Amino acid sequence: MIAVLDWLEPWDDDFLPAFWAAKRAMLKAAEEAMGRHGVREGQQFILMALWREDGLSPGEIARRLGLATSTVTRAATRMVRSGLLERRPHPSDARLVNIHLTDRGRDLRDDLNAEMRRLSERALAGFTTEQRAEFRRSLERLHDNLSH
Repeated sequence: MIAVLDWLEPWDDDFLPAFWAAKRAMLKAAEEAMGRHGVREGQQFILMALWREDGLSPGEIARRLGLATSTVTRAATRMVRSGLLERRPHPSDARLVNIHLTDRGRDLRDDLNAEMRRLSERALAGFTTEQRAEFRRSLERLHDNLSH
């Protein structure tokens, strides 16, 4: 068992404590990697959505990422303050805004992709190619099991 979780020994099921510890370690490592570029952990996914298609509404970003619109709106507000994004009026509905990358947000693409690759390599060190593929499939299945 993971040493950090020794205090959880009375639990009959060791999956959730192990998953929780791995999730926390991944989030901490991702926070450090993204933070080197002035991006808070999680914001890279908003950037990724906009790198694919710039000028989306907060609601559309939320739908694509499986998040609440309010979560995207709060993150976008922080990202506007840090110079990664800008809000522009919707072209046909004055009540709405679209989110656009700034030059800085656009320029981070290669650096953040490299950080994500390094983070994946670090997390999966010691896994064979087959084990990596099986692990990804297992995570997808876990997601599917919990999403229905």
